[in-house]
Amino acid sequence: MIVVTNRICVKKGMGKKMAPMFTKEGPLQSFDGFEKVEVLVSEQEDHDEMSVNMYWQSQEQFEVWRQSDAFKQAHHRPTNGGPTAENNPVISSKLVISQVASTATKI
Repeated sequence: MIVVTNRICVKKGMGKKMAPMFTKEGPLQSFDGFEKVEVLVSEQEDHDEMSVNMYWQSQEQFEVWRQSDAFKQAHHRPTNGGPTAENNPVISSKLVISQVASTATKI
């Protein structure tokens, strides 16, 4: 299993507002190998940090999603009426792919 984390810095107060965008029902949930997505928000002094964690059975299955038309549609940003540099809440983002090496659950 892998966890794909998109670490996103956003303007102060936007983390909790944006979180539901990443967990709303859509084509992602029907892709083979997809397990779940969760969004963590850490409120810092001058910005919010979001960790969007997607759990996949394999990296190959994640790559199928990433190359799909559904992925492109989900990440499409309209050029007309979309966010401008001034009103875009995203400051930066970084994608990290990790192998699940060890887990523990409640006994």
